[in-house]
Amino acid sequence: MKLGLSTYSLLNAIKSGEMTVLDVITWIKENGGQHMEIVPYGFTLVDNLALADDVRDKAGEAGIALSNYSMPANFVQETELEFDAEVDRLKQHVDLLNRMGIKHMRHDVTAFTLPPEKMTIRYFEDALPQIIEGSRKIADYANTFGITTTIENHGFSVQASDRVQRVLQLVDRPNFKTTLDVGNFLCVDEDPLVGVKRNLPYASLVHFKDFYIRPYYRYPGGGDWFRTANGNYMRGAIVGQGDLPIPEIVKLIKSSGYDGYVTVEFEGMEDCKVGSKLGMDYLRQLWDES
Repeated sequence: MKLGLSTYSLLNAIKSGEMTVLDVITWIKENGGQHMEIVPYGFTLVDNLALADDVRDKAGEAGIALSNYSMPANFVQETELEFDAEVDRLKQHVDLLNRMGIKHMRHDVTAFTLPPEKMTIRYFEDALPQIIEGSRKIADYANTFGITTTIENHGFSVQASDRVQRVLQLVDRPNFKTTLDVGNFLCVDEDPLVGVKRNLPYASLVHFKDFYIRPYYRYPGGGDWFRTANGNYMRGAIVGQGDLPIPEIVKLIKSSGYDGYVTVEFEGMEDCKVGSKLGMDYLRQLWDES
């Protein structure tokens, strides 16, 4: 297992100006991480190639692998012209990955924020032709550079494990897999143990996060709560301190033989550096003991 951190985990420090993405590399190294996942929020690289080169070079000097690049995307467009423009936009990011030597990319396939009427199976089925065509085009383009592209259980339309599998099977490309997020299944009210077990065979990278979970009928009070597809309440937690069965999830992943990149994502209300460090330390210890 290669433990690392997503830049998204330190987004609050990046947005406040306390840290830059270059500082994140140093922070990960100093806190025992082996790799960094790039989520270009709070900074951009595709239009700032000088910074992209600096990130590549500093990570190389620090011995921190650049494990993944995660970005939003939406193939469900009103016109063919808009669809082609979105495909071309993603290809620019693939070119960026090739420049930086990154071999793994996660892209969404629909808009992340959707109204309830677009979280349905009908919307998903109607959108499948565009999802499949767009994913194939990006996978085929990335394959020329030896890059694996992935769909994550992320975004309410394609978040359940069976929908992820349907997309994977229909795209049918050897370099198109899934970034498996152990917590995101809960956003559509799927048992995370079920989702993890179902999609582990297709995983090329694993995200670990944790949540506090409260039922729809129990308003939890103030804080950064959001609602699931069926109205339950969730809030980000430090990995190991929330309501997910993290020890059992670790056992499932280890028993599957997976031994690749494991990325901690912190989305809680605590200080982002404290939350990220505690999550990494906990997961490292738990993995060693399991």
